[in-house]
Amino acid sequence: MAVEAGIETIPLSLRAVARISASFDLVHAHDARAHILAAVVSQQRFVVSRRVAFPIQRGPASWLKYRRAARFLAVSEYVKRQLTKAGVPDAKISVVYDGVEEPEKPEQTGGELIMALQSEDPGKLNRRIAEAGAAAGVAVYFSPNLAADLSRARLFIYLSESEGLGSAALLAMAHGVPVIASRTGGLCEAVKDGVTGFLVQNDVQGVAAAIRRVLDNPALLEQFRENARHRFKERFTLDQMIDGTVADYREAIEC
Repeated sequence: MAVEAGIETIPLSLRAVARISASFDLVHAHDARAHILAAVVSQQRFVVSRRVAFPIQRGPASWLKYRRAARFLAVSEYVKRQLTKAGVPDAKISVVYDGVEEPEKPEQTGGELIMALQSEDPGKLNRRIAEAGAAAGVAVYFSPNLAADLSRARLFIYLSESEGLGSAALLAMAHGVPVIASRTGGLCEAVKDGVTGFLVQNDVQGVAAAIRRVLDNPALLEQFRENARHRFKERFTLDQMIDGTVADYREAIEC
């Protein structure tokens, strides 16, 4: 996307990071590989985004890698707890929730589709979603493009074995679509159970019951829709993510 937008891009390598970092005040590592490169050769302080939910490996190499970062931007309180369990000082961690783009015309949402995210990731439990839909007597549409399709959604289902936060759930709420999501990881911070949708265990009958509970109660569905939009604007906008990130940049430079 950066190349298509005409933004200069440079493939990451040890030599490239060592050379380029010397020209900047701060380096931001957005994934595990970038974190390793920054820890080994960065000429400046660096911050690390941590978005995944799985525990951090322990060992001398991991300890050195996590010790060097000036700040950590955890995508949720759940991910922050994973960092503190690994020995990262609490004072070096900030929770900066992901933000998603607000739809241009959210008032036009409110279609009929029961929707889920099309994904090849086995941890996203799409087969279980389809089985739950069948048990609830509805067909589930697996969208390859949520931003384009959510205007046609009545309900969004997001099941996962582990989740740092769940940007697909955030996008659904930005469109005013109630979410049924797994009670795991950062999804418990994204979705307010009984307010913007339901948090469920990953069992077919439980998910099916939650689907029917929403669809059989139009008043509840409408309340969830309103609450979902409010939840998005309260916590998960792009501006809030940017402001939180910039604040951490300042903290990293000044520390």
